[in-house]
Amino acid sequence: MSKPSPRSTLYRLIQAGQLAHLAVLAPLRDRGLEPGDDAVLFELGRSGLTEDELASALGVPFDSIVGRIERLAGRELVVRRAVGPELVPGVCLTERGVRIRNALAEHWAQIEEALMGELKPKQRKTMAERLGRFVELLSL
Repeated sequence: MSKPSPRSTLYRLIQAGQLAHLAVLAPLRDRGLEPGDDAVLFELGRSGLTEDELASALGVPFDSIVGRIERLAGRELVVRRAVGPELVPGVCLTERGVRIRNALAEHWAQIEEALMGELKPKQRKTMAERLGRFVELLSL
């Protein structure tokens, strides 16, 4: 069996994924946030969600959300308050949380543009579809 080539598509895909992941994590570390905090901030809105809804939306166990919410509340990024038409206990973003979420989203957009900016819209769509297919195949 031959050694994997650094010029192979799979090798470069892994390398690009690792570097993209590091680039996305940089603004989290700069703000004292942990990986996964961005997913919580992106999922929550001003109207909020219950902790059960948030865990379900993120596909994580409820127990893993509780400590994260406590930590984010301590950083004044989220606040617990009544949400939904039944006014059940939930979590929503604070003004500071909204600002940080927007800054993180802008950072993601800048990375996306840097990576895909040279491609035409049809090429971007094709690339996204192919990468989606890679994820699908590797998830089996």
